Amino acid sequence: MSGNRHRAILASAVLVGGAMLMTACQDTDSGAAQDSSSTSQSGDAVTGSDSATDSAQGSGKESAGQGSAGKSSGTQGTAAAGSGSSGNGSAGNGKLGRCATDQLKITAIDNTISGDPDGTVAVTLKNVGGQECVMSGYAGVDLKTNAGTISAERTGQKPDPGTLKSGESVSFAISYPFNKTGGTGVRITGLLVTPPNETKTVTLNWPGARSLPVTDGSGAPVKVGPIGSAGQGG
Repeated sequence: MSGNRHRAILASAVLVGGAMLMTACQDTDSGAAQDSSSTSQSGDAVTGSDSATDSAQGSGKESAGQGSAGKSSGTQGTAAAGSGSSGNGSAGNGKLGRCATDQLKITAIDNTISGDPDGTVAVTLKNVGGQECVMSGYAGVDLKTNAGTISAERTGQKPDPGTLKSGESVSFAISYPFNKTGGTGVRITGLLVTPPNETKTVTLNWPGARSLPVTDGSGAPVKVGPIGSAGQGG
């Protein structure tokens, strides 16, 4: 009896211990599951927060990029406006046109100085066109004679660039040899003047000596100086 009771108590103790062990295991599993769930939820929350942060940063970067693009576009717009302003200024200032034959009054006078070896004719060009224009270089000069037309040869002097305001005048010189042969020589009947860079010619009376000496044709006896050379001779 005593032995059976002892075994019964021992069996009960084993059962109770097993039950407690199972309960403890269940509690542990439940806690672990809760911790895992909590950790998972917390991790998801953290991940979500990071994603939100990244999204916000990304949005900010994109916004910044758009803002930068906007500034760039604005800069381009300014550059274009500047270019337009420069173009208008250039068009507004514009380059002066050359003095056309029709806006010039052209006259010629004898300008020979006593004692000079050659004769000189001064041709004056006056701007009567009402607008400032460019006048520089050499005029075309031809002498009409009974033996044909004689073209004046340039002296080779470097012309100075210049402009001619409305009402202003400028002159150049034509030099020619005197006829000292005692013969009739080559009789001069007229003077043809073509302003620099023009094709329209003006015919004038020749104010100098009536004739040129006959030459062998080895060179033009008549010389023309650049615009502004009147009084300088040939």
